[in-house]
Amino acid sequence: MEIEFDLTKSVEENAGKYFEAAKKAKKKLEGAKAALAETNKKLDLLLKQESQFLKEQTQKSIKTEKKREWYEKFHWFISSEGFLCLGGKDATSNELVIKKHTDRNDLVLHTDMAGSPFFVIKNGQEAGEQTIKEASQAVAVYSRAWKLSHTSADVFYVKPEQVTKEARPGEYIPKGSFMIYGKTQYLHPKLEYAIGLVEETIIGGPQPAVEKQTKNFVLVIPGKETKGALAKKIKHKLKGGDLDEITKFLPAGGAEIKR
Repeated sequence: MEIEFDLTKSVEENAGKYFEAAKKAKKKLEGAKAALAETNKKLDLLLKQESQFLKEQTQKSIKTEKKREWYEKFHWFISSEGFLCLGGKDATSNELVIKKHTDRNDLVLHTDMAGSPFFVIKNGQEAGEQTIKEASQAVAVYSRAWKLSHTSADVFYVKPEQVTKEARPGEYIPKGSFMIYGKTQYLHPKLEYAIGLVEETIIGGPQPAVEKQTKNFVLVIPGKETKGALAKKIKHKLKGGDLDEITKFLPAGGAEIKR
């Protein structure tokens, strides 16, 4: 390092000059350090935001790539005894449930109320009373009884061979409807349904069925809130879950969270 002296000035004046220069350099250094610290803070924030973005994109990718089971296009749940229960969402899916997905050893559930789903318990003739009770509750929840704000509904179950498209003479059976012959057994389930979160997956069903898989769930009953508004509240309470998936499990008509 070379130091220049101004011979026209005294030693003290030359020293003062370099002292002032040193003070300015020190201030610049302090400013540079502060700027570096601020840059590092911004960099850390950007890295965190990037990490969060990548995490969200990965979760979206996993959700997109998740294999959908064939029964997920219907109303469905797994009973507390481990039996698959599925039901129609409209006239077309009612036809599919009965004609394509009902086997000899199943049980079929329905109500006397028009516009209600047909539900099937796969291998239902081997199921216990608890599974039949749970399936009857699902039928009631997705029936018109919910829209009418009833607290319970009358649901019956029969064997598959009692369900047919063959009408009596002079009668017509519309799409999504079937004739029931023979003895029917009735249950009177209450209208409430559970929506739960298992890891990142939303499930729905009667409380015992959902509670078997997770303790993180809410109960919904007939009410006045729209599906969209209620789905947001449910997501907040569950602290997770996809809004569209929550909406899929909610019955048609108003609802609210049971207090």
